[in-house]
Amino acid sequence: MTLEVIIGPMFSGKTSELIRLVEREVYAKRKGAIFKIAFDKRYSAKQVVTHNGLKYDAYTVASSIEGLHKIEELVVSQELDAIGVDEVNFFPEALVGVLDRLADTRRVIACGLNLNFRAEPFPTTMQLAARADRVRYLSAVCVVCGQEATRTQRLIAGKPAPKDSPIIIVGGKEMYEPRCRTCYAPPV
Repeated sequence: MTLEVIIGPMFSGKTSELIRLVEREVYAKRKGAIFKIAFDKRYSAKQVVTHNGLKYDAYTVASSIEGLHKIEELVVSQELDAIGVDEVNFFPEALVGVLDRLADTRRVIACGLNLNFRAEPFPTTMQLAARADRVRYLSAVCVVCGQEATRTQRLIAGKPAPKDSPIIIVGGKEMYEPRCRTCYAPPV
């Protein structure tokens, strides 16, 4: 079948596109489901939710090898034809092998951030993109100048987060902004 990866900065519509593609599969009378990381409870613990409020029920799994086994077990036990995985950047790199294998027999759609707040690639996202049959690269709109945004700026009290901040901090508009290459301020 196929492995499709949707990548881009925050606020580029990755989760909206993931939901749209899984809903198409379900509309075509195929069994589909979406998986999300358990610690991402920004808008809902049991649904993937876009920043603009679009929702879709999801299985939640841990960011661990056990969580990856749960994905494989549910795919088999529920006889899923198509699966979506949201925020792959939060998962361990072992997810790459799991989704690559699953794509041999079903449609797999994964979405995740391209770069962290330091403008460094997320390994799991990029490894999946390298193995994908199709990559959709989405961009957002820079909140500073209105140009195409390909980076995510993390802010603390309105200023760029320091470089030594943790890579993963779950948040939304209160903490992150899409920025273009010119308006992005590298952390120091």
